[in-house]
Amino acid sequence: MKVHQFQPSLPPPANTVGVVGWLRKNLFNGPVNSVMTVVLAYFVLSLLWSIANWAFINADWIGDSRDACTSDGACWVFISVRWEQFMYGFYPQAELWRPRLFYATLAIFTVLLAYEKTPKRTWIWLFFVNVYPFLIAALLYGGVFGLEVVETHKWGGLLVTLIIALVGIVVSLPIGVALALGRRSEMPIIRSICTVYIEVWRGVPLITVLFMASVMLPLFMSEGTDLDKLLRALIGVVMFSAAYMAEVVRGGLQAIPKGQYEAADALGLSYWKKMGLIVLPQALKITIPSIVNTFIGLFKDTSLVLIIGMFDVLGIGQSANTDPEWLGFSIESYVFVALVFWVFCFGMSRYSIWLENKLHTGHKR
Repeated sequence: MKVHQFQPSLPPPANTVGVVGWLRKNLFNGPVNSVMTVVLAYFVLSLLWSIANWAFINADWIGDSRDACTSDGACWVFISVRWEQFMYGFYPQAELWRPRLFYATLAIFTVLLAYEKTPKRTWIWLFFVNVYPFLIAALLYGGVFGLEVVETHKWGGLLVTLIIALVGIVVSLPIGVALALGRRSEMPIIRSICTVYIEVWRGVPLITVLFMASVMLPLFMSEGTDLDKLLRALIGVVMFSAAYMAEVVRGGLQAIPKGQYEAADALGLSYWKKMGLIVLPQALKITIPSIVNTFIGLFKDTSLVLIIGMFDVLGIGQSANTDPEWLGFSIESYVFVALVFWVFCFGMSRYSIWLENKLHTGHKR
């Protein structure tokens, strides 16, 4: 009796798998789609070629005055001449080593804290949050250890942007957590205070908050107290951002199943142990995308400090555009500023995605 033997399965046709298969399925699966794909590809490639031609091929890169900009492309000489203003504002030339040291140490801490296997990372984080800001404030402002005092009105550019964003991010998160817990508290007074705070600050534009912090905050201080303008802006940004952060964290707290709370109560844990060990770690893990989204929004909103006379990186760009010697190069200025914001925001976004995958916040199976 002859035994029937099945032949091995043949591989799928080469034109149905891989890149070719994807193109046939999504872009060239019919006459109309094929024509539309070709037309759109032509316009996209033409646009990309025009941008590359303006930004790179015909661009001027070397020089120290507008006389070096002789081509029809971008004049990046404008950015190189204004580089120190974009980075440090009007910080004294002889003291530029101080903000440069700040940039270097910030980059080192960022790498150490982002790398998962860094030894003693918890202690590094505690030092970064509790000690490092005061050291940097003393370094940049001066007046101690023989350092020359540099008033904050001379600070500007990326320096101001990073300081406001970092302080806003680091300080608003714990305040937001406290407000979220307070809004869910069973004590009516605490719950009412937190609710009123959150709703009031969420209902006011950040521009108004900055005006209030700059103009009206000194009225609440004792007579003769001169509160620094940068400090006033920091207080306004932190109070504003904390309200939004509170709602993000509250959403995470409400997403935790009731059984988690009951299990913690069954173990006899106190309120703070229940929240610190059981509930908050899960809630913060779930809300990572929303938290990072709030951080990105805060980073971009730092440009609003121009309203109160502080020159962040965007403010420096706008002031440079009014220089009579460099009129006509505003496009280069705005492109550079947009690139700076994009690099930082994209970096936070990618780190958020990596953290989500690491902690499985999507509850992958």
